[in-house]
This record gives sequence, C-alpha cells and structure tokens, in this order.
Amino acid sequence: MTDTYYAGVYWPGRPEPLESYARRAEILFQRLASVDPSLTHWFEQATTREAALKGRFTPDAGTLRGLLKKSKYQLGGGEISFSAWNGEAEASSVVNFSCGAPSPSTVDLCLLTPPPQGPTAERILRASTLAQALRTMALAWEPSWGVITSDEHRDTVSEFADVGTFVGWVTYLSHPRGAVPPLPAPVRVEPVEALGTLIILTPERFTVTNPEHVALAAQVREWLDHAGLLRPFHAAPS
Repeated sequence: MTDTYYAGVYWPGRPEPLESYARRAEILFQRLASVDPSLTHWFEQATTREAALKGRFTPDAGTLRGLLKKSKYQLGGGEISFSAWNGEAEASSVVNFSCGAPSPSTVDLCLLTPPPQGPTAERILRASTLAQALRTMALAWEPSWGVITSDEHRDTVSEFADVGTFVGWVTYLSHPRGAVPPLPAPVRVEPVEALGTLIILTPERFTVTNPEHVALAAQVREWLDHAGLLRPFHAAPS
C-alpha cells in the first residue's frame, strides 16, 4: 500500500476583506512555484479534466481577486472556498482553501495534496521539500497550526486528531501557542520568520509501517502537549 500525504494549515475563523485573501493566495501560489516545478501552473478545478484545462489562471492578486468574486466560490457572509489543480494528469497536485469563517470557534484552512507516487511524488515527498511547502503555507496564511503527514498516520491517531492537537511528519506551531521546548535528535526545529516554528520529525519519509516513526511522533506529541502547545482551537485562550 502506498501512503498518501497532505499538508494543511489551520487557524480560528478570521474574516478579512476579499482583497486580503487574494494577496495571501498570491503569496501561496508564487512561493509554491519555488518548491517544485510541478507547482508552477494552476487551473480552476472543474467537473472534467478537459473543462479544467480551459481554466488556467495567472496567480497574481488581481486575477485571484476576480476569481474569488465568482459566485461558485462564495459561501455567504464573506466566506470563500477555492480549489486549484496543477494540470498534470500523472503528477496531480491540488490546493484548497476556505477562509472567512465568522467565528474563532470555527476553522479556516488551506490544504495541499501532492501526488501519491511517481517521479514528482519522489521529489516532493522529502522532508526538506515538504518543510519548504509548509513554510510557504504559513507565510501566506499566518495560521495557528499546521501539519504534513500521511492520511494513514492521521487515522491512527484519530483519538487526538482534532485540529491543533497532534504531531505529524512536519508540524507548524505559531508563536502565540507558546515556546517550543528542546527536542532530541533526529527531530529538527526551524524558525518561520517571526511567525512560528517548524518541527521535522525525521529526515527520511515518515510512514506508519515504521514503529520507530510512530513512537517518535507519540513522544514528541507528549512533550509538546505537556508544554501546552497542542490544544483544539476552541480551547485556545482569548
């Protein structure tokens, strides 16, 4: 079985002007272009591949502002939900983001789903590349928490899998969550400018079939939880 991976960043509902979402999306797409060549071109998602390939867009703030004004991306009350595809049949990556939830007790998010296998997946599914992707997402959206892990790993920790409460292959914690304690090798900790911290568990690909990986994730989760850094959004202090 081939593990499937995703990158996600999450933050308490934060209504902003549509122009702000367009600027944030511009940062996201333009920075993703430096993560991997397959993340350079983007298309609006559609019901068929043929239809989607007609929807290529340039990811600048002006173009994105026009796209986000379309009724199909408007959820009402200022909320938006947008999906884009990189247009590669054999190396398909998708970006989704939903923003403007009206209450901090609800969740805004951005997800990147890379291809599960093939040469492009081999390039992207490396700790250094994924850390760069999560850094990009954090710089664009200023989230509270983020994670890159496999769907299989997330499902094994489902008891703790509320947003903000578990540790993946790569985890992002914003500074308002608190200071990250010292963590032992092979764990690496990297700053994300003045916004937060990346925690990278292993330099090799994290898999649930490796008991050492699973045990390390559980141990790091315990340390971070003890430091008060892992909590669901509804439990965050005001």
